[in-house]
Amino acid sequence: MIEKHLITSDWSVRDVLARLDQLAADAILFLTDKKGKLIGALTDGDIRRGLIKGLGLDDAISSFVQSEPKFFRKGAFSLTQMKEWRSKNYKIIPVLDENDTIVEIINFRSQRAYLPIDAVIMAGGKGTRLRPLTLDTPKPLLKVGGKPIVEYNIDRLRLYGIQNLTISIKYLGQQLIDYFEDGKDREMHISYVEEDQPLGTIGAVGLVESFENDYILVMNSDILTNIDFENLFEALLEMDGDMIVATTPYQVKIPYGVIETDGDRIKALKEKPTYTYYSNAGIYIFKKNHLKLIPKNSHFNATDLMDALIENGQKVVHFPILGYWLDVGKHEDFEKAQNDVKHINF
Repeated sequence: MIEKHLITSDWSVRDVLARLDQLAADAILFLTDKKGKLIGALTDGDIRRGLIKGLGLDDAISSFVQSEPKFFRKGAFSLTQMKEWRSKNYKIIPVLDENDTIVEIINFRSQRAYLPIDAVIMAGGKGTRLRPLTLDTPKPLLKVGGKPIVEYNIDRLRLYGIQNLTISIKYLGQQLIDYFEDGKDREMHISYVEEDQPLGTIGAVGLVESFENDYILVMNSDILTNIDFENLFEALLEMDGDMIVATTPYQVKIPYGVIETDGDRIKALKEKPTYTYYSNAGIYIFKKNHLKLIPKNSHFNATDLMDALIENGQKVVHFPILGYWLDVGKHEDFEKAQNDVKHINF
């Protein structure tokens, strides 16, 4: 809620102190001009220091403000800067557009990060393996622990400051629109695209008219996970990747001694080894400029995008999920989720 943190120069010191008292732990205000352009920031400490210097309750509120407050610039993101300010306990930071107008206010008390990512959730499947549960309810809206599966994912995206979300719908899609609407009550912008025909695990992304940010996160709607989206995005940046694929480690234990050979020659003997493989977890982030590889209105899977990027010499990397992850695709998975959700911190 931007408005509760904004004041203009006609506010009295008494009014400002009353508003700061109402804000409690979030007690910081931003002075703007009539067009919303940021002038300065103000805390109760600034009022106190002003009074010590000889200012009075009848002085202009502009006399008390910090003239160079911290802020994020919309579209000019720095993960390093965000982490630095967060570590120094800056909790509430405004976001400015190119005209220095406040367009958002980030509160790190209620969210963990502010990531420059648009998201797409694929929610058009019929969920045939979960019938009869999905005869009248789309699988993403099946409740786990009293809450729809997909709502866990949407709330988690918002927790990491991802505000622009498109949901791809088809089967019983109107129920999803009725449930989430435009996302305003979550301080998100939720829109919808509808597949006329099944377009695969990522093909519906080609239906989205525009994206605001330079990175796009795509995920399946029926995943239950506590993945850290900031760590996922940071890994993509650190590895200078074009696309990152979240994976789940899968271990295969061989109950026998395994002989490694080179032709007829034995190279080594491993006694009951364990091999680790990585499975696709259905969560991806890629650069927006690779959208051109996704054909319009054609069946296209995320694996097709990976292949196209690799063939073009681009860098596709992976990120092992070390926390919780479950694909709620079958009845036994749905039953497992009901129990797991009682013990997992989402």
